[in-house]
Amino acid sequence: MVKFAWDYVKNVTVRSLLFLILLIPSLLFGQGYCENTLININLDQYPQETTWDIQDSLGNIIISGGPYTNVPNYEPQFIVNCLPVGELSFTIYDLYGDGLQGSIWGGQDGSYYVIQCDDTLVYGGDPAFGYDTTHVFMSDLCPPPPPVPGCLDDDYLEYNPLANVSDSSCSTLVVYGCTDSTMYNYDPLANAMDNIAQCTYDLILHDLIGNGWVFGTVLEIYQDGDTTAFFMTNGGFNQAFTVDLYAVGEVSAKLIISQQAQFTAVECGFTLISPDGDTSISVQPPFIQPFLCYEGLTYCGNTCEEKIYGCMDSTAYNYIDTANVSEPCYYYPGCISPAYLEYHNDTAIAYYTDINIQDSCETLAMFGCTDSLSFNYDSLANVDNGGCLPVVMGCMDGFAFNYNVLANTPDTCIPFIYGCTNVTALNYDSLANTDDNSCIFPIFGCMDPLALNFMPQANVDDGSCIDVVYGCTDPTMFNYDQLANVDNGSCIPFVYGCTDSTAFNYNPLANADNNSCVSYIYGCTDPSALNYSAAANTEDFSCIAYVYGCMDSLALNYDSLANTDNGSCITIIMGCMDQSAYNFNANANINDSLSCRYSAGCITGDSIPYWLNDPCYAWVIDIDNYCCENEWDTVCQATYNYCEGTWVGPLPIRGIERTLISITDILGRETKVIKNKVLFFNFSDGTVQRKIIK
Repeated sequence: MVKFAWDYVKNVTVRSLLFLILLIPSLLFGQGYCENTLININLDQYPQETTWDIQDSLGNIIISGGPYTNVPNYEPQFIVNCLPVGELSFTIYDLYGDGLQGSIWGGQDGSYYVIQCDDTLVYGGDPAFGYDTTHVFMSDLCPPPPPVPGCLDDDYLEYNPLANVSDSSCSTLVVYGCTDSTMYNYDPLANAMDNIAQCTYDLILHDLIGNGWVFGTVLEIYQDGDTTAFFMTNGGFNQAFTVDLYAVGEVSAKLIISQQAQFTAVECGFTLISPDGDTSISVQPPFIQPFLCYEGLTYCGNTCEEKIYGCMDSTAYNYIDTANVSEPCYYYPGCISPAYLEYHNDTAIAYYTDINIQDSCETLAMFGCTDSLSFNYDSLANVDNGGCLPVVMGCMDGFAFNYNVLANTPDTCIPFIYGCTNVTALNYDSLANTDDNSCIFPIFGCMDPLALNFMPQANVDDGSCIDVVYGCTDPTMFNYDQLANVDNGSCIPFVYGCTDSTAFNYNPLANADNNSCVSYIYGCTDPSALNYSAAANTEDFSCIAYVYGCMDSLALNYDSLANTDNGSCITIIMGCMDQSAYNFNANANINDSLSCRYSAGCITGDSIPYWLNDPCYAWVIDIDNYCCENEWDTVCQATYNYCEGTWVGPLPIRGIERTLISITDILGRETKVIKNKVLFFNFSDGTVQRKIIK
């Protein structure tokens, strides 16, 4: 038989196991039976990103896998699991969000599929599923295999490995031995060749393109109901494997190509080579018939031995160690009768003749089993004939449950006790030793009729009952209750806004804060005000109106109330502003009367107008023509002194038309002449002169 080792599963598919399991008639197991299903995940170069699960209609996870942290890149994962009947969902996830698109990163794309009863229920040929994708499918019972009558016991020659129903055709027990009458160890009682236990075959997988078998292509080797599966994982044109088979037996090879990967069939082939170098089965690419079986017969040899003639006595000088058929031996002198234990024992005299020394033959040889622990021990034997049989204890009653056809020594017999022998059944009978097909298998589920997930067909409560919880089940609503499983119509929609009552834009109708709250910012909110604040949203009545004017304190028109300069400032220009003066300054805006230069209004001795540089002297002449036309008298001098501020007493008055009445300052207060101050001279004719006496 093919060796089936679970530690080999990492590198080969276990799809074959699924096919073997599906040979069991599923209808024998009733409603609680679940079907074994193959889940195949073909990874890309980032196996650590991939996970998956299968859930029932209630969201319960039945099986899951990944992440494949310690798995080589591209290594396919084959999982066989028992799935319950009904609607299921398969979901595959990718942590990075690029699915199984290994090709976009310079590698190979992955794929996935779920197979049950040789049908593909889930196909994932498109690797671009992002972070996850879900497939909903129905799991069902597989139909039982068709009945094949025949002998089911391989201890009989009539054994049929393909049969699944006994037809009582087993009649001839297999007797192993050499069946070749020309051989030394020919056994006339044997009816089956006594073969070498097993032999090693070489299996070579071929790929025409050289990129390996993709999307779950599998080669399965069958012999006597056992299966070993092979998968070309790393690519290449050829990959070699070792297969251990029985020496003689029919072998079939099946190349299985899933529906989504039939394009790769034209690239695939295989060769099975026997230990002697002969090709037993060979299928070269292109292979265009998926699921096709090829059959052949393996033969490694047997225990038949050819006759080798020669002296078989090691004490003889012509002894041949490979001989199995005796020929005459030539000895040294001694007992030449094989009936005695002393046969060929005397070797004292060295010459090559067959001379019998009668006195050396003393003890007759008694052949038999000399092992006292053997079943056929012969206490009288002194020479073992190699025919000892081991003691085999067992029940020798053919009608007993534990009847042992090989037993030669009676042991305790156990009668047949019928009942359910499956330990997983509800009615398992620990005393029964023969199953009567009465087993009732558990159906796990919620048995509470008031629960949300009540399962009427369940016969074993699995504690999964879910209490009914009323509330809002709409996750888009404000009062969504994640614990609720029955909606009671209480859902309230979200009203987004600022929920902070201390905020400027507080919304009393909002129930969900949208981070829009704005704090109160106090300030002047009038854009026409001098101190307007664009950041302020609340008026603090601090606004200051614009007051335009000259803000230069040195300017002529300085306005102490102005807060905004309007560019109207007038620079002070000191000068003589008296148009009657010969140095009148039309640009002056501050009268510097002391700088004025006047005509005396009179003619000097040279008959030329005399321009006085002394303002008081000019003033005196200006107001009193007598002082120019006539001699300078005491009145002229007193008036001059009055102008200079040295006169004590009232201003002398001459009978003229215009006379000085008073002198006042800028506040209107009467004063004397004060130098370097603005003074107003008030005359009798109503005129006023503004002057500064330097």
